[in-house]
Amino acid sequence: MWYHRNYIIIVVLPLALLPLPLVIPTQEAKCGYAIILMALYWCTECMPLAVTALLPVVLFPMMGIMKAADVSIEYLKDSNMLFIGGLLVAIAVEQWSLHTRIALRVLLLVGVRPALLMMGFMIVSSFLSMWISNSATTAMMLPIASAVLQQLKATEAQADEREFQAAAQDNQAFELEISQSKQEMSEEKHPDTKAQLDNGQCENGLSAESLQDSKRRVMDEKYALLTKGMSLSVCYAASIGGTATLTGTTPNIILKGQIDKLFPGNGDVINFASWFVFAFPNALIMLVLAYFWLLFMFLGFNLKKSFGCGVTNDRDKEAYKVMRQEYKKLGSVRFAEWAVLIIFLLLVVLWFSRAPGFIDGWATVLFNKGGPFVSDGTVAIFMSMLFFIIPSQRPRCGGYGTDENGQTVNSPPTLLSWQVVHERMPWNIILLLGGGFALAAGSEESGLSKWLGDCLAPLEQIPPFAISLVLSLLVATFTECSSNTATTTLFLPILASMAVSIKIHPLYVMLPCTIAASLAFMLPVATPPNAIAFAFGKLKVIDMVKAGFMLNIIGILTVNLGVNTWGYAMFDMGNIPHWVNITNSKP
Repeated sequence: MWYHRNYIIIVVLPLALLPLPLVIPTQEAKCGYAIILMALYWCTECMPLAVTALLPVVLFPMMGIMKAADVSIEYLKDSNMLFIGGLLVAIAVEQWSLHTRIALRVLLLVGVRPALLMMGFMIVSSFLSMWISNSATTAMMLPIASAVLQQLKATEAQADEREFQAAAQDNQAFELEISQSKQEMSEEKHPDTKAQLDNGQCENGLSAESLQDSKRRVMDEKYALLTKGMSLSVCYAASIGGTATLTGTTPNIILKGQIDKLFPGNGDVINFASWFVFAFPNALIMLVLAYFWLLFMFLGFNLKKSFGCGVTNDRDKEAYKVMRQEYKKLGSVRFAEWAVLIIFLLLVVLWFSRAPGFIDGWATVLFNKGGPFVSDGTVAIFMSMLFFIIPSQRPRCGGYGTDENGQTVNSPPTLLSWQVVHERMPWNIILLLGGGFALAAGSEESGLSKWLGDCLAPLEQIPPFAISLVLSLLVATFTECSSNTATTTLFLPILASMAVSIKIHPLYVMLPCTIAASLAFMLPVATPPNAIAFAFGKLKVIDMVKAGFMLNIIGILTVNLGVNTWGYAMFDMGNIPHWVNITNSKP
């Protein structure tokens, strides 16, 4: 039965939940049936997450909640376009190894001392995961970390062997001089020690070989611990960095989509610039605290030993040489890399300057005078289209070499081809996003959102900061055993209804809970980066639990600090915004 559990769950769960809409034949109960069924399917993963996300297309029309056309239109919103544009940029960066060049360049600047190395890997991982997927960042950084640590270990072993041989040669002459007197004294005072000396044993009973073996075991334990620390630092930094930008991880996009869906008159309160201003300082604080916690766990606070204080030895030089060789393998910067970098930088500048808030952005001046026509998704798709237009080589006469079949190439390929995009684009996430928007629309149409909000109205007596803290803890716990996408999809519509009912700013609970959904640090199955690091770093579950539990607490406290300080001022959370009472009209 265990091996066939998915089939059993798929069949039994709908039948077990069927009494709910039959006994309570209301629109709210019918929508609740669909949401509970999808939540259980998502948690058990008895079907692929994207397939479960398509259930509203079947259930809502059959239950009379929404028309099929109205449900289907929810699956391709502006937020999906923003997500697709961000992914196209990430695919282009990965296609031309621009992320590898950036990573190695930063590591060469930082150095190879253990503490500095950990700092370098965390900085690079968090920065890259702001723009490309957390999984791709982790998968790229861990082999680099492994190569550097292996070289450090090999160099240290060679240095110890040289020191041992040098010490043995220096002591040989001295031992010859005193051997006669030592033997005479041993025979007179301790006759049994003669046999020990003849067997090559030291006065403390340990042979030189056993001392060497002992040092080797200590070194193996040291580098095993260091490997665990580096692996965890990479995957945790990738998860933290993903929270810093709107396109960095899926829950951020889901929040924007839900806000736009539930509160259509919000005036683009969540865009790339506003999210970055709030989330980047939060991610930076979290990253610094995470670094010191991992440093304490795996390296200790011996500053001289960990940081080196400017001292460079042969071991550091050898490890540095490994990174230098890896960087040289990339060759000189190609035309394609420059083109991708320029498009990427232009995209970021356009995102920030579209609607900065304190002044009118370029979109407001040129296009949005009559309404919000141009969005972040418009910019992302426009810039991403350039990857299919700009050639990957500088135009020149005389051909562009030969292809795999030996045929002369007369024109260079573009920076991206659709074949590459088709292979690397996570289409399932786009369906998953759409399923979340369809759930929110169904909850609104059926009245379930209002019913849930009324049920949570007694929470109005509790201080808002306590509500935010408890809900963040709940979401962070739930996301350890469920995907962060499914978690935010399920929770955000409920949180929005609750906020309206208890008369607090919706972002006051939705922002911290969205970031909390990305704080899955404790279990290998919680996120793909955790799973990659778990396998790569030869970790045990208890290693991840011990390190991740404290990081979860750090993350929850940090995001709630941000919401109650600079976030409170940014989004004017002390007042209920005018757009909260504007409900979405039916299509």
